Amino acid sequence: MGRAWVFPASVTTDEILPGEYLDRRNDEVGQFAMAGIDPEFVGKVKPGDVLVAGPNFGTGSGRETAPMALQQAGIVAMIAPSYGRIFFRNSINIGLPAVTIESTEHIEEGDLLIVDLDAGTVIDERSGETLPIQNLRGTSREILEAGGIIEFTKLRLADRAKQTLENK
Repeated sequence: MGRAWVFPASVTTDEILPGEYLDRRNDEVGQFAMAGIDPEFVGKVKPGDVLVAGPNFGTGSGRETAPMALQQAGIVAMIAPSYGRIFFRNSINIGLPAVTIESTEHIEEGDLLIVDLDAGTVIDERSGETLPIQNLRGTSREILEAGGIIEFTKLRLADRAKQTLENK
């Protein structure tokens, strides 16, 4: 469960993490999350909060550090009707859920949201609405459950090694 931080449609990766901060180490980018659209965001967000946006969140360049910045700032999940393709993949690959629901227009800033990947729902505590998650199936879901692409790959390699040993 986390508090909602609401942003408009078509927020770019340059607004999520402005280019002037791209020379920072990957483990330092969280302090600049959303600086291109809300310079005070990092001071307000708390660990466990949820970012909510309109369609096409994370469009623009494929900078991998944009979702890293959000995750480091404390965001545990994102909810939007759609995402920039590369931003979506980068988010999943670092273990940051980028869930889609039909519309986010009814979610207000500060709403308490429960993102339940197992149930495939987002529950808005204020309105009492239960919204179905429209994505995160198959490999994307497996990557998230593993904690990101690196851990997913380690698990896959361990499984293959085990199968190889069993087949000898």
